[in-house]
Amino acid sequence: MTSELADTHADRECLVGVSLKMYFGFQETLDWCARIGAIASGHPAVASGMVRVFVLPTFPLLMPVIALLRDTPVAVGAQNLYWRDSGPFTGEVSGRVLADMGCAYVAMGHAERRRLFGESDDDVALKVEAALRNDLCPIVCVGEADSTDGESAAQECARQLGSALSRIGHDRMRAPVVVAYEPQWAIGAEKPASDQHIDEVCSALQRMVRNARPGVADRVIYGGSAGPGLLERLGDSVDGLFLGRYVHDPVAFATVLDEVGRSIPDEAGN
Repeated sequence: MTSELADTHADRECLVGVSLKMYFGFQETLDWCARIGAIASGHPAVASGMVRVFVLPTFPLLMPVIALLRDTPVAVGAQNLYWRDSGPFTGEVSGRVLADMGCAYVAMGHAERRRLFGESDDDVALKVEAALRNDLCPIVCVGEADSTDGESAAQECARQLGSALSRIGHDRMRAPVVVAYEPQWAIGAEKPASDQHIDEVCSALQRMVRNARPGVADRVIYGGSAGPGLLERLGDSVDGLFLGRYVHDPVAFATVLDEVGRSIPDEAGN
């Protein structure tokens, strides 16, 4: 997957991902993924390479979802990993196992992991290193805890991202990462972050990765209660969306793909 992310169309493609967290049951997850696979398979924005799609189910559903989506354009990833590849770590899952199963992505540093399970900046850096070591594309979640101005939020997110990328070795410097900006105070909130706030922070993160890692196909996507119309309003300040409950209705997922098709010009510049 990391090589695919660096293809010749990397400057124009959009990344749309969904984390199912722990919302769905077993059969409900399979039914939802089957719908998403069918929608993505038949959507022109996906077929043209304008958009890539990934889904992050819970750990027990990874293998059946990978099998279910194998012949579709939907990639599968995990919501977390442990930073060691093997050993006496009860209840953890390694990047090596995830890669062997067929995962392409893995998330780390999500606000809920930090708040509920004490995941630290150092933990995130170790997990980024482990993901890349196992040829998984890291989805590095960053976001300020409290509502603040865009400049302060951008500085805090840049600090988190700098720490997360600090352990990447020279042999992995060209491997792309996905940066998911999710202001912690906006996740599940009735009033999401403003378009101006998202634009300011995501634009700053884009500049950071492009200056620090020139020529690498890193992506900055936005989560944090992302909803309809947001992608079109944000334009080039984001490289995609990290979706949650909004697309529990598969019809809403199709709506997002339609927005991608309208927001990205084709090769003829139309």
